[in-house]
Amino acid sequence: MHARQIEQIRDTFVHVLFDPERAAGVFYGRLFDLAPETRPLFKSDMDEQGRVLIRSLATIITGLSRFDAMVPTLTDLAIRHDGYGVRRDHYAIVGTAIIDMLEVVCPDDFDDSVRAAWIEAYGLIADTMIAAAYPPSPNADAITG
Repeated sequence: MHARQIEQIRDTFVHVLFDPERAAGVFYGRLFDLAPETRPLFKSDMDEQGRVLIRSLATIITGLSRFDAMVPTLTDLAIRHDGYGVRRDHYAIVGTAIIDMLEVVCPDDFDDSVRAAWIEAYGLIADTMIAAAYPPSPNADAITG
């Protein structure tokens, strides 16, 4: 990612930090609209879940400029989420819910350039997490051969 893209992401994330409860509420509302089957995955208090979400996003966004150093954190996060029942296809749905949340929380600053930066960053994050949670089978080449 380019430094300008990371700066755009950090600048827009400030809006999330100004009202994290609202941002989390918008995110989970959108997630459950897009994928109602994900609701049972959240067994804890949703207010607390929202705080965890915003803290996790803040940690990841802070680490974007040194993404290689974030890989172990993302790997751990992915493995934990796999244990919660998160499926590979949920990552794309979460990405959509994040983008939709940002459009609501910071509508004046969320232009096409900022959207593209967030999509690229989320793609990199999701790809890293998917690779950690769903590594290719050692026999995959022999099977598909």
